Amino acid sequence: MRTEDVLAAIATGLWRWDNASGTVTLDGEAARLLGLPAEEVDLPEAVVRSRFHPVDWNEINGIVNLAVAEGTLAEALLRVMDEDGRVLRTVRSRSKPLENLTADGRTDYQLIGTLQEIAAPQPGTTAAHTAITGDWRRSREAFLLDAGRALAEARSTAEVLRVAASLSMPGFTPDGLAVFGVAGDRLSVIGHHGHNPEDEGPFTEMLLETDYPAAEVVRTGRAIYLPTPEEYKRRFPAAWPLAQRFDRTSWAFLPLIVAGRTMGAWMAAFKQPVSFSPDERSVLTTVARMLAQALQRAGVAESERELTTGLQRSMMPTLGPEIPGMTVAARYVPTGGGLQVGGDWYDMIPLPGGGRFALVIGDVQGHDVRAAGLMGQLRIAVRAYASEGHRPDAVLSRASRFLTGLTDSYEDEDDGIAGPRFATCLYVECDPETGMLEVARAGHPDPAVRMTDGTVLMRPTAGGLPLGIVADTDYPTTRFTLEPGETMMLCTDGLIETGGHDLDTGWARLRAILETGTHDSESLEKLADLLVSAVHGPSSHHTTGPLADRREDDIALVLLCREGPGCGCGTPGLALPARPARRTMLTVAQAEPERIAGARQQVRQLLHDWADEDQVDSAVLMVSEMVTNVLMHTDGDALLVAEAVGEHGTRRLRVEVADGSDELPHKRHPGEMASSGRGVLLMEMLADRWGVDPRGEGKSIWFELHEQSKADQERLAGTP
Repeated sequence: MRTEDVLAAIATGLWRWDNASGTVTLDGEAARLLGLPAEEVDLPEAVVRSRFHPVDWNEINGIVNLAVAEGTLAEALLRVMDEDGRVLRTVRSRSKPLENLTADGRTDYQLIGTLQEIAAPQPGTTAAHTAITGDWRRSREAFLLDAGRALAEARSTAEVLRVAASLSMPGFTPDGLAVFGVAGDRLSVIGHHGHNPEDEGPFTEMLLETDYPAAEVVRTGRAIYLPTPEEYKRRFPAAWPLAQRFDRTSWAFLPLIVAGRTMGAWMAAFKQPVSFSPDERSVLTTVARMLAQALQRAGVAESERELTTGLQRSMMPTLGPEIPGMTVAARYVPTGGGLQVGGDWYDMIPLPGGGRFALVIGDVQGHDVRAAGLMGQLRIAVRAYASEGHRPDAVLSRASRFLTGLTDSYEDEDDGIAGPRFATCLYVECDPETGMLEVARAGHPDPAVRMTDGTVLMRPTAGGLPLGIVADTDYPTTRFTLEPGETMMLCTDGLIETGGHDLDTGWARLRAILETGTHDSESLEKLADLLVSAVHGPSSHHTTGPLADRREDDIALVLLCREGPGCGCGTPGLALPARPARRTMLTVAQAEPERIAGARQQVRQLLHDWADEDQVDSAVLMVSEMVTNVLMHTDGDALLVAEAVGEHGTRRLRVEVADGSDELPHKRHPGEMASSGRGVLLMEMLADRWGVDPRGEGKSIWFELHEQSKADQERLAGTP
C-alpha cells in the first residue's frame, strides 16, 4: 500500500511551506482539508492564508518562530474557513522548520509537515473564538507590544512606514494601508502598502476641503469607520469611485495626533468584512497613536540630521581646481558623540603667486556643536592668514592667538570641558613644480609618506603647542621634497585611534593598509575610501585595538600624490622604475637633540624589510653616532639623507650627514674607560664603505651598506 493512500485513509495531508519564495505545496489530501480540489497543487502563500482563520494564522507565526529558536516541532490547531467566513473544520498542523540560506545571503526557513482533521468540527458557526488557539485579547496585547517596540526602533520616516506596512493585526489584518500627511491646506500620501505606485495619483495634493474620509479625519480629528461598501458610498459619494476599484469591503480612517495636533491620517482597508467592534477599534486607535508618535520622532530626527549635515557640509571645503602634476583626495567622517558635526576639518588654500597652495588639517577639542562652530571660525581665520601670503609658521602663530582670544570669551560656559578649548593643526605649503613641502605643526600627528615602492615612512616634523593654549607660540617649519610617485597622508587622530587603537598600533594598522595598495591600478580616491572603511566600517570590529573602551572620534583625511611612475594617479601607462629607490631626509637642530631618536626611527622604517636585522642595527648605531657628533662638535644643525636603492636582497644603503663645520673627523684611540672617540672606529668596523666629502660650506660624512641575507653571510663566512 502506498504512503499516500495510508495518509488519505487517516485524513492526513502533506504540505511544504517555503517562506523564501512565498509558496505552499499541498498534496491531494491537504488540498481537500483546506476546501480546495483534492489534487496536488502549488499555491501562493496568500491563497493558503485566506483559508485559515486570521487569529489562528497570526498565532502560528509565533509558534513557528519559537520552534525555529528551540529546534523543536511546530504544532498548532487551525480553523479552515470557507469564502463566507464559516468554519469548515479544524485541522492539526505538525511541521518541522528547516533553515536554509537564500540567494541574497539571508537565513530563511521551510515548513515541512502534516495536516490532519480532528473530530471537533463547528459547522454552521462563524469565525468565533475557541479555546484551541488561545485568547484573542492575549494575542492583541502581544501584537501591540511587538508593534510598539518595532515603531519605537524606527529611525526614519521610511522605516516607520515599512513597519506600519508589516503589521499583522490579530483577527483582522488589513489588505491595504496608507499614511496621509498634511502640508498647509493640502493632503498627500506619504506612504502606502498594498497598492501600485500609480494608484496614489488621485490622492496627491488633495485639498483638505475634499469630500474624502482622510480629509474629514484631519479636519475633525475624529476617526471614521466604514464597515461596508454601502456605508462608504452613502457617506462619501464623491470619493466612492476612487475607492471602488480596489475591491475592498471595510475601511478605517484614523487621525494621527501628537500633542493635540493632527499631523495626518492613517487608512486601513480590508478585503474581508470587519464590523469594527470595540476591541477592534481599540487596537486600531492604539496603533494610530503609536504610528503618529513614531512619525513625529522620525521627522524630528530627520530634521536634525539634515540641519547638522548641512552645517557640516557648509563648513567643509571643496577641493580646488586640478593641480598640474599633483592629485588631492580628502574625506571627513563625523563619528564622535553621535552627532553629524564635530571639530575636525581640512582645507585646500590657493596661495598668492606661483601656483603654490596650502593643505591644512586640524582638530578642535570636542565633538559637539560648539566644537563645530569653533572649527568653522578657525578654518576661516587660517584661510585668511594664508591668503595674505604669510609663511606657515606665521599662519599658525596668528591662528593660535586668534583661537586664544576666541575661547577666552566662552570660558564661563558649562559645556563639560574645563577651561578654554584648543586645537591641533598641520599646515603644509606645497610647490607643485618642485614638490617642495614646508610644514608647520601645532600638536598634530606627523604626516606619513608612501614612497614609489610602497614603503610608508612617518615623516618627523618640527612642531609647537596646540593652537589656543598660549597666545604667542613659535612654530618651527620643516622642509622636505615629495618625490614623483610618492603620496603623503595627513589625518587627524580619529583615523589612527578609531577601534580602540593607540598611536602606535593605529599607525601600524594604517601603514599596513597603505603598503598593500596596488600602485599601478589603485587611484587616490579608492585609497582614501579604503583607509576610512578599514578603520570605520564593519571590518573594523574585527581588528579592535588594545583600548577597546576608547571613545570614538571624528575622522579627517587628506592624501596628496605627486604624479609619477607607478602612483596610479597620473598619466596612464607609466610603470614603476626597475630599481625603485627609497629616500628620506631629516634635519636635527642644535636646540632639538631629542630628534636624534626620530632619526634612528626614520632609518629603521626605511629598512623595515631589510634582509639582515644586524645590518639594520648597525646602520641605526652609525646614524646615531654621526648625528650626535655634529651636535657635540659643531655649532650648526645636522642634515640627514638616507637612500636605499636596488631590488630586494641586493640593495645598497647610503646615508649622509652634512653639517656646516670644516673640521674633518679623525681616527682616535680611546682608552677602555673613554666615553667618546669611537665614531670612526665604528664606521670602519660596520660600514662596507664610508668617507668624508668636503663641501663649499662644511662637509658630508657618509657610509654605505650592501644588503646581505643570512645565507649570503654564512656562505661568505665559510669561504677560505
